[in-house]
Amino acid sequence: MNHSVKIEIDPESGFCFGVTSAIEKAESELAEGGPLYCLGDIVHNSDEVERLRAEGLQTISHLDLSQLHNVRVLLRAHGEPPETYRIAERNSIQVIDATCPVVLQLQRRIKTTYHRPNPPQIVIYGKAGHAEVNGLVGQTDGQAIVIDDASDLSDIDFSRPIALYSQTTKSLDGYRSMCARITSLSRYPDSVECHDTICRQVANRAERLRRFASAHSVVLFVSGKKSSNGKVLFNHCRDANSRTHLIANASEIDPQWLIKATSVGICGATSTPRWLMEQVHHSVAQILQSPGNIEI
Repeated sequence: MNHSVKIEIDPESGFCFGVTSAIEKAESELAEGGPLYCLGDIVHNSDEVERLRAEGLQTISHLDLSQLHNVRVLLRAHGEPPETYRIAERNSIQVIDATCPVVLQLQRRIKTTYHRPNPPQIVIYGKAGHAEVNGLVGQTDGQAIVIDDASDLSDIDFSRPIALYSQTTKSLDGYRSMCARITSLSRYPDSVECHDTICRQVANRAERLRRFASAHSVVLFVSGKKSSNGKVLFNHCRDANSRTHLIANASEIDPQWLIKATSVGICGATSTPRWLMEQVHHSVAQILQSPGNIEI
């Protein structure tokens, strides 16, 4: 092995507080025995979902939920709309609520805004159909407008007051840009409320990851394909280092990426488990130890 090649896992990558808490709740409930269901993937990482499935956690859909009775169902960190709780109560389902506290606070703020006398038009900067966004829109009886880029702005009535909120894992720069754009388009700019509801544990990772990516010659960013946060953070890494590669797990490493690497950085999304990054570290070390796999 060429011992000059440093392999480092970013110490601050991996599960955010909300995801860690949800997984700990799942493991605690599984330890008690009996069936445990999770409404949707507990985290947007198929390897971690599979690990917990092997321990007994069964992923179900909203359609499945409406047909279940007298069972335990875990609600993941992304949060759920009010209708989910109504179905659970109607079907005598025991809810294990693992909604992230940051998301829960955001849901309450949006609900409060929606129930004001003469409420403003509620706009959510986020990905339509995303689990967290579905929960946020649910606080407004489905009335909130979801925007992800400039092409969605035509859905907004700029002659009315507007309250802008954000999905907690969106880009801070993207949110600020959207706030400025909406304010400039409004007929009454003073009536536009911009509420920065991006999770700082996520937002602050972007700059740290840029520094981490810049410090290595090759970067392997480990993330599930469904992770919105993963896509955002991967792009930050790639902007800082063009030799950044997105992988779901160790099986997707191309040895040719490591050609002439002097250091390899391994990092990931808020939905990436530490054990997965450690497997990638182990695989990189093996590749670098195997003559003929790679030119160094």
